[in-house]
Amino acid sequence: MFRLWQRLFLAIALLSTLALAGFVVWQQQSFRRGFIGYLNEVALERLQPATLRLAAAHAENGGWDFLRGDPRRFADLIDPDGRRLRGSGPPPGFDPRLHGEAGPDERSRFERREPPPFHAGPPPGVPRFGPPGLAGRVQLLDASGAHVAGNAEVGAGAPSLPVITAGETIGTLRLASLPQPRGDAELAFARDQFNGALIAACAVLAGALLLAFALARWLLGPVRALASGTRALAAGDYASRIDHARRDELGALADDFNHLAATLEQHRDARRRWGADIAHELRTPLSILRGEIQALQDGVRTATADALASLNAECERLSRLVEDLYQLALADVGALEYRFEALDLAEVVRDALGMHRHALADAGLALEAVLDEVPPVRGDARRLGQLLDNLLANARRYTDAPGSIRVAVERGNGQACLAVEDTPPGVPTEALEHLFDRLYRVDDSRNRAAGGAGLGLAICAAIVAAHGGTIAATPSPLGGLCIRVCLPFAGSST
Repeated sequence: MFRLWQRLFLAIALLSTLALAGFVVWQQQSFRRGFIGYLNEVALERLQPATLRLAAAHAENGGWDFLRGDPRRFADLIDPDGRRLRGSGPPPGFDPRLHGEAGPDERSRFERREPPPFHAGPPPGVPRFGPPGLAGRVQLLDASGAHVAGNAEVGAGAPSLPVITAGETIGTLRLASLPQPRGDAELAFARDQFNGALIAACAVLAGALLLAFALARWLLGPVRALASGTRALAAGDYASRIDHARRDELGALADDFNHLAATLEQHRDARRRWGADIAHELRTPLSILRGEIQALQDGVRTATADALASLNAECERLSRLVEDLYQLALADVGALEYRFEALDLAEVVRDALGMHRHALADAGLALEAVLDEVPPVRGDARRLGQLLDNLLANARRYTDAPGSIRVAVERGNGQACLAVEDTPPGVPTEALEHLFDRLYRVDDSRNRAAGGAGLGLAICAAIVAAHGGTIAATPSPLGGLCIRVCLPFAGSST
């Protein structure tokens, strides 16, 4: 089973190989076609001066008859530079008798040192290097299109040049295209070109494979780190992090992994603190109950009404703590019951203030209410009443007397906003963001002695979240704390 980086490397290698093989084949085909086309174009350009020489010879001889049956003179007019090769006799050291190709006339001509008959190319028996001579590829036609001299097999569609004198076309030169390479020299040249292209392709492929190997390892480095980090998280090591300096998608994935690990670490720490805090909160009332009951059993204290009231107060405190924990557990699993309907938030606030007014007065706190008329909100009257009970009880419990509490309902940013503010003591700025954490208290100013387990605001946050609203804690202009709740209007999207 191949690993991912190995599969990526093999895919890149296969793609590179196929691409280079296709390029080599295409390059060879293109080179052959282009090279022969280039030679044909060069030959056509070389024929341009020949048209002038032929026009001058035509004017001098009064027609084309002088070329009929005289291929040597035609070749001289077409390619004067080839005269030396055609008329200088056989090459040095060349003996037709040694090749078994010379007849009796040729042997006597060789012995007499007479020049051989005209050939369009090299003498018989001499290896041909390169394409046929230019004269052997040209055909001359007169003004009527009749053959005059040259290669009579040149096709009618071959490239042609007119022979013009005094503005009149007196003939036409046709140039036969070069054939595909078939000789040993041409094939050797083609093989050299192919070998050169193949060597270059192999060098490029080797470089591509090395680059593909390094690229595959580099690209999948974060994947290996992610796999290692995931195994560490599964083993409970939430401090595991992935170090990287990438700005691509894999870098973003590594950042997401680090964020996940940090969140899991925070949740683990919160769970540990949560367990310790719950144990502490339960231990306190239980210790008090056990101590007072033992004092009654030992006769240290008498079972008076005050003693029984103290026991009852601790039981109520323990009952409230258990109920708060139960409410939070229901909120966590989404099991709190809500019956949403269009409600007048100001009316809900008036009802809650009516139930708390006497308790606030007994605590030495003045109550101020500023309730504007706002559109109905979508909410559960019982849960919103629970929200207000917790906020007012929290303000009463942690506000020094004499003091005051102000409750306001107003419209803001397309929502209905509820604000509960109190007078000193306030809350340090750095503690504001933690007020809605479970079992959190600011011990300097809002301590356990005043009552409460630090769950009321956490329950408030759960209720507000279920209503699709927001809750925030800020310093109050009155000098204490301001809890601001904003709820969407009925009918608006949440």
